[in-house]
Parts: sequence; C-alpha cells; structure tokens
Amino acid sequence: MLKSISRGVKKTYVGYTNNLDLRLNKHNSNKGAKSTKGYKWILIYSKKFKTKNEAMSFEYSLKNNKTLRKKLLEKSIQ
Repeated sequence: MLKSISRGVKKTYVGYTNNLDLRLNKHNSNKGAKSTKGYKWILIYSKKFKTKNEAMSFEYSLKNNKTLRKKLLEKSIQ
C-alpha cells in the first residue's frame, strides 16, 4: 500500500507487483497507474505471496476494506 506524500493530499493506493522498487519508481515518475499520476508516494505496507492469484485476491480485498486500509495508514504514521 502506498501513501501520497504530496502536500495537502490524503490518498492511498493499493496494487500488486513482482518488483516493488520498480513499481514505486514508476508511480513517482508519472508512469504508473492513472490514479497515481501527479503525486509522490511512499511505501507503507507490503506483503509477499507465493502466487499471482493470491496477491490479486488480497489486493482486491484490501481495496474494498476501507477499515483495514485506515488501520494500516494509522500504523504507518506512528
């Protein structure tokens, strides 16, 4: 999960990748997902999975679980 560090912006982003550093660099250079363009991001949560299917299932559930996203965001601030 990424958190925007752009001034005045409170956004998070959830996605999956097999190369975390490359994906974060793409997001920060406006070459990532459409919703991340124009913002600067930091990684606040990651989790490894054995299969792409497991990763995509977790991504889907995290995207739809606002309570868990909020908890992960609060935990990153402490």
